[in-house]
Amino acid sequence: MDLLVNVGLPVSLAIIMLSLGVGLEAADFRRVITRRYPFAIGAVSQVLLLPLAAFATVTLFAVPPEIAVGFMLLSFCPGGVTSNILSKLAKGDVALSVTLTAIISLLSILTVPILAAWSVNHFMGEAAPEVSVTGLAIAMFLITTLPVAIGVTIRHCFRGFALVLDGPLSKLATVLFVLIVIAALAGNWQLFIDNLSIMGAGLITLNLALLLIGLGIARAAGLSWDETKTISIETGIQNSTLGITLAALITNTSTGFSPLALPAAVYGITMYAVALPFLFWFRSR
Repeated sequence: MDLLVNVGLPVSLAIIMLSLGVGLEAADFRRVITRRYPFAIGAVSQVLLLPLAAFATVTLFAVPPEIAVGFMLLSFCPGGVTSNILSKLAKGDVALSVTLTAIISLLSILTVPILAAWSVNHFMGEAAPEVSVTGLAIAMFLITTLPVAIGVTIRHCFRGFALVLDGPLSKLATVLFVLIVIAALAGNWQLFIDNLSIMGAGLITLNLALLLIGLGIARAAGLSWDETKTISIETGIQNSTLGITLAALITNTSTGFSPLALPAAVYGITMYAVALPFLFWFRSR
């Protein structure tokens, strides 16, 4: 278990982010300029509204401090590869989804450490572990930003190799994600059982609310239906592997998984159940 937490977890996240980078084109970054309005709607929904909804959820459900921090950490995470795949399945605007994931993932090195430090201190008070914003930013750079940059470079310089690598790397990332979720649940099984009802209800409520919030804001902003579907998914789907990794980095866990990782681990399962009806509805229209 210790080897999985200290080595396997960050390496797995790095592979997942490398998979994201290999699938990116230079056009995915230039699209921010050409499609500023839809991108701005999606970015505001992810960076501002998502954490606010998470804060309202943990307050409403009165979840324990460590679990509340886990909720907030999850809300700070960008969509990741999963949101891109779901946007494609929903027949949404995949290009917009990829652009949002790429840019927000890179920006997270600046936003997440600061917001994470605030959340830990706010909810845990005197029991809060000391969080180094600089140390967390460096760690995030090494396991998120750098792998994405390497993946983009591979795609740009060795396009043929990147196309061959993309499929197997995505499958490996999926397998690693499943293993991480199972290990996180197993490592905090009693805490998971004790808080399952309140945590499950809170996560499902949050997930459902975010999908609807993204949908409503995009419709109110006058975006196309394809863009609207994508904004809904990008707002409602988070990179739970990053949430689990952040929990381990913050608590400096050396044995087993941090309790702060539980919401992200449970969310890694419940998000598919919540998103599935939306996918069927999106595909039917």
